[in-house]
Amino acid sequence: MTQEQESNSVLDDLKEKISGLGQKIIGEIEEVGGVLTGDPMTRAEGEFNVEVGELRDEIEHATESGSEESK
Repeated sequence: MTQEQESNSVLDDLKEKISGLGQKIIGEIEEVGGVLTGDPMTRAEGEFNVEVGELRDEIEHATESGSEESK
């Protein structure tokens, strides 16, 4: 694998990690906003985004573990 391919691979992995974390952060902000405004839909959407972000992280860790085992 060339250095450019390795660099792209690392960047892609980083983007996925940031994506899951970003979704959790946005979800937390939505939850707080829903509580402050008394909007149950916004709060529920925030809870949903937090759960999706956690699932993305779990899938990513499972994928990393599987790829490490195959090496």
